[in-house]
Parts: sequence; structure tokens; C-alpha cells
Amino acid sequence: RKPFAGRAGRQLMRWMQRAGFADEADVRARVYMTAMTTCFPGRRVAGGGDRRPSAREVDLCSPWLDAAESLLRPRLVIVIGSLALTRYLPGARLDDVVGDAFTVPGERVGQLAAAPRMVLPLPHPSGQSRWLNEPSRAALLDRALVRLRDLVPWAEAQDLPEAERAAGIIAGRI
Repeated sequence: RKPFAGRAGRQLMRWMQRAGFADEADVRARVYMTAMTTCFPGRRVAGGGDRRPSAREVDLCSPWLDAAESLLRPRLVIVIGSLALTRYLPGARLDDVVGDAFTVPGERVGQLAAAPRMVLPLPHPSGQSRWLNEPSRAALLDRALVRLRDLVPWAEAQDLPEAERAAGIIAGRI
């Protein structure tokens, strides 16, 4: 099963097009997508979608994510949702970080600056996420997509080796 293949994936692809990608094929060709866990956590017992992975499940799978990052060396990591956010910006809230880019140690990057490796947080596009129900948060998403659009040419600079041109999407659940 490919990552973000359902309704949340269609929403994510619309966001990526707003950020400058041509279409879903362009996103999938240029972006490596993975989840915080390598195994499907299962459906929620109460219904209504997928279960959020436990902290133990995330810890057990972190060596796989570490290995993928080590091999790919993405210059830009697009972090989807609060679960994935905890890996890169521990203690941060989506409200405080969506719309800005950060260095991997967690320092905010200026609007025109580019760091050797950056993290750009986005909310999760799932219908279960209520984060976007507030109008002020939609404005944060708009700002984040503009920021991503500014970073896409930087992420594919011609003087970089192919492996370093990639962006990576890390999501709590796919």
C-alpha cells in the first residue's frame, strides 16, 4: 500500500500542488514518504479511522526511520501532524510552528534563508484532524505552503547529488 493513498492523501496532494508540485506523480517522484511506524497500527477500536501509534510502537520503529534518513539525507523534511512533529521539534505545538521552517536542531529559519537541512511542519490532512477547523489555522497552512513553494527550487538545486535533492515526508500515520 502506497503512503497517503486515501482521502488524506488526496488532500495532501492538493496541498502539494498549491506549494508548486505539478501533480501527484511529481510529488511521488520527488518526495520520499514514510510514517513514524513501519507497521500499520490498526483501526481505532471505537471506529472512525486508524489508531494513533503508541509511544512504544514509535520507539520500536525509530531505528528504521533513522536508517532511511541516513540513506536518503533529505535536505527538507516535511513533517505531517503532531506525532511526527515530536521527533524533530519535541514539545512544539502545531499552532506555534506551522508556517515556519526550522533547522534540524530546532532553530527557526528566516524567511529567505536556507539551512543545509530543514524541517517544515504541516498539519495532518486526515479528516479526523480538527486542527484546520479554526480559520486562523487555515492561514497558517497557507503560509506553510508558500514557504514550501519557496523551498522547492532550493531542494532540487542542480549542484546537489541526486540523493540530496529529495524531500522527505514523515507522518505519524499514513
